[in-house]
Amino acid sequence: MKKILTYSLILLAAAGCTARFEEYNTDRFGASSEELQRDGYSTRSSLIGLADGIIALDVNTTQFTECLLGGPMAGYLADANAGFNYTIGNFNAQNNWTKVLMEDFPKRIYPNLRQLAQVTSDPTILAVGDIIKVAGMHRIADTYGPMPYSQIGEDGALQVPFDSQEMAYKTMMEELDAAIAVLTENRTNNFTASSDVIFGGNVEKWCRYANSLKLRLAMRMSYADPAYAQQKAEEAALHEIGTMASADDIAQLTAFGNDGNPLYVAVNYNRVSTHADGTACITTGDSHAAADIILYMNGYNDPRREAYFTRCEFEGLDFAGLRHGIIIPNHASVGHRYSGIKIDRYNSPLVLMSPAESAFLKAEAVAVFGWNMGGSAKEFYEQGVRLSFEQWGVTGADAYLADASSVPGTYVDPAGTNSYNNALTTLAVAWDEDASTEQKQERIMIQKWIANFPLGNESWADIRRTGYPHILPATDAGNKSLGRVPNSGPSRMPYPQEERTSNAENLDEAIAKYLGGEDNWTTRLWFDCKNK
Repeated sequence: MKKILTYSLILLAAAGCTARFEEYNTDRFGASSEELQRDGYSTRSSLIGLADGIIALDVNTTQFTECLLGGPMAGYLADANAGFNYTIGNFNAQNNWTKVLMEDFPKRIYPNLRQLAQVTSDPTILAVGDIIKVAGMHRIADTYGPMPYSQIGEDGALQVPFDSQEMAYKTMMEELDAAIAVLTENRTNNFTASSDVIFGGNVEKWCRYANSLKLRLAMRMSYADPAYAQQKAEEAALHEIGTMASADDIAQLTAFGNDGNPLYVAVNYNRVSTHADGTACITTGDSHAAADIILYMNGYNDPRREAYFTRCEFEGLDFAGLRHGIIIPNHASVGHRYSGIKIDRYNSPLVLMSPAESAFLKAEAVAVFGWNMGGSAKEFYEQGVRLSFEQWGVTGADAYLADASSVPGTYVDPAGTNSYNNALTTLAVAWDEDASTEQKQERIMIQKWIANFPLGNESWADIRRTGYPHILPATDAGNKSLGRVPNSGPSRMPYPQEERTSNAENLDEAIAKYLGGEDNWTTRLWFDCKNK
């Protein structure tokens, strides 16, 4: 069993990770089907494989999707490797960087979904498989827009017609509805704890996660189809089991292979281990904390900084972030001095969705759209902050929520080269019932964004949908798109070149039908329709 578990969870790490993506993403499990059948291990193997399709357990894929895509686009992380010549953060990434979510993740999800159906007929476990599929696949729709979904092959093949983004989301919603119905009916029929690495076989927790995902997707559609979104949001929030509401509802992975949490390894590639005088470097490597999130958290005197980040190495400063979308400075002499990301290699969980996010989703639904979530916007807003503090083991939430005066300032680059003279917000933390609807949304989205760290792909979708929080634009020199992308950043990722060679007819139809004939970085997606 121990040997098989090691095979199933093995994480592949290598310096200079970005060049060998294909090599590191084959035969991840390594055990034969006969081995996997022993001791009822096949269900566990399938569920681990499925979870690998939400946030990848192998380091190289995680670096692409979380550190080099979601992190910079959300203002969470900044690329710190000056050897990266073509990056998403500089708006000039090549196909091998931009393709990963769409090309790789269906191949993780669908074979494991098929295997799950072969090894169990338990309706609760099969419903769990569908929930995980939606959790992984909606990230593809969020990133590219129209995508193969309703007709995708069971082996994950993408050579099928595309759904519009609206159709993909609504198909996912139907799948969540079906799974929620099964889990509600079987709410007391917990399955074997050892087969479930996320909730230990607890059916009600899976149901709360499914309702929370349903609420997330409903809010994604809030401007594009408000009537449908309201119906689904209220169904999720008012469901008899409900959404995530307490700290132990968190969806996360805690079991890893020998290399530990893949985010830890990814952000520490090529780190400076010691300074010239022999003292240890306390920050990270290829990715550092972005200027954006530290700017906000410094302004709010946020006590979660100690849990999120390492202290910087600039004299007289505690936390300082590196601006993304710039000419990346030399890491050995300058870049390593910015705050790093604080992750314990083996003990930090890989969070998939937090209860705090669920609370902030409800807060926005009430404050901005007037939907019935079973409480007030203020209650849910403050609950979200408190749940986040609890998640990170930090005290002081009451004082933080009462602060009506502290606000972020302007970004002063401690290296003196990439400062920004405009304040990103004038809003403090404390709830203001008399604020405008727009101010309420901005306040909620700022705190949701801080709480969702480091889930950059989710926060990038929020930024595109609502316009909040405001994050730092790229510099003129750092924007290497040759005028194709504004300094404010892209609206989507272009389709993989592989689709152009293997699925050209369906791709061309989707681009013409759903994207106005343009497959570029700046086409606003279906959900991104607010007048910002």
